Amino acid sequence: MDAARTDQSQNEPCSFVIFGATGDLATHKLLPALFDLERVERLVDDLSFIALARRSWTTDDWLEHVRTLLKDKIEQSSIPQEVLNRFLARFRYLQADLNDTESYRTLAADLTACGSTGSRTVFYLAIRPADFVTVIKNLKAAGLNEPRGMNRVVIEKPFGEDLESAQVLNRVLHQNFDEEQIYRIDHFLGKETVQNLLVFRFANTIIEPLWNRNFIDHVQITVAESIGIGKRAGYYDRAGALRDMLQNHLMQLLTVVAMEPPPALEADALRDEKVKVLRSIRPIGKRAVHAHAVRAQYTHGSIDGQSVVGYQQEENIELGSITETFAAAKFYIDNWRWRGVPFYLRTGKRMPRQHSMIAIRFKHPPQQLFRETPLESIDPNWILLSIQPEESMHMEIHVKQPGLDMNTRVMQMNASFLKTDEQTLDAYETLLLDVIEGDRSLFIRFDEAEWAWRVIDPILKFWTVEREYIPTYPAGSWGPAEANRLFDSDDQIWRNEL
Repeated sequence: MDAARTDQSQNEPCSFVIFGATGDLATHKLLPALFDLERVERLVDDLSFIALARRSWTTDDWLEHVRTLLKDKIEQSSIPQEVLNRFLARFRYLQADLNDTESYRTLAADLTACGSTGSRTVFYLAIRPADFVTVIKNLKAAGLNEPRGMNRVVIEKPFGEDLESAQVLNRVLHQNFDEEQIYRIDHFLGKETVQNLLVFRFANTIIEPLWNRNFIDHVQITVAESIGIGKRAGYYDRAGALRDMLQNHLMQLLTVVAMEPPPALEADALRDEKVKVLRSIRPIGKRAVHAHAVRAQYTHGSIDGQSVVGYQQEENIELGSITETFAAAKFYIDNWRWRGVPFYLRTGKRMPRQHSMIAIRFKHPPQQLFRETPLESIDPNWILLSIQPEESMHMEIHVKQPGLDMNTRVMQMNASFLKTDEQTLDAYETLLLDVIEGDRSLFIRFDEAEWAWRVIDPILKFWTVEREYIPTYPAGSWGPAEANRLFDSDDQIWRNEL
């Protein structure tokens, strides 16, 4: 084994502990992603998993749960049984109460018994954000944060519920773990399209010279969901769309679109440039919130021909709740590249379909050359980056229509990032492998999270005190008409389709 491989092996964990192993996140995201990494043989041989949950199961009960969970995936893809057997052999199950220090001592004893003492362990917190501090403190009480610099802790979003709580959570983390051990995960950063955006911008000389205020009219970032809140009322009715989506997912996409080229593709170099973007966002004053942000809540409507209830009628929603299920905001980045270019961000539930897209609209040509096609009727050029459900890039340009007159029409150039025989990685597969291998490039440093909260906090505080009324939009629509007032000019409209 060469030196490089030896260093990598020493950097990889021996144990991967999943807190909340029977919850929705672990069930629908983590376990399928880890199994796919097993299938493609990207997990080191001596890596073991410890599943922690409240259910009074044995390890055999847990293994049967995993078999049932992965059954359809295995049958549809004709995955050999030996792959499943190899995956299951990595697991142990421990019943645990997050608030009981004895559970953590039991975990510590288990790690010692399996030989993980002195080796790296990943603690993945697939739990409610309200429980993060409790788990961190109990890990310390059981000595599981030692030695410092060794173990890794993975924190799901949202990181705090406002600027102050994010700072408190960060202080607790830093009292027990070093920054290099903390992995703040945002699964949008693991998506192929988002990573491809870096390549698209910085590896193509025909694109980067146009990526500035001289050519771009505005940028739109949309994350639309057709689903409602499901069984997440307890969390969502306290969080809302601004905290749940816009502060993290959409702000991260904004930084990737707007950042300067980093000196190297290294974790801190990338994150330094993203922080510069967040620090350059023009602050929104209290009196300007109404002009820069819109919120709304869905009422009953129809999606895919199926009638759905409004937010007020969802199970366990507080009577008269004004929690927003739609949030849109306008930001300006006051730096040399972007000064004066508006960035429009929006996200909402119960919209017509699941759809995430970055849309860049270019300015009109400066001169009218085609007499038969008035300048004001020429559609602008767009670059459209689809994140989900498909991952692809589209570019809209003008061509001449066949015939004697000099009329133009828009032609769309479509490019999938995948060849016909290729499959994309799930975002969690990418990020989990990075956690295991110790690559922090696609994870959020605290100053990123803090500056994102600084940008959002004025909106959050303004909405908190305005509790008498919230606009609505019917389920199955693209949001409230009020969102259109964010635009700087009459020819700017929301881009809903590719």
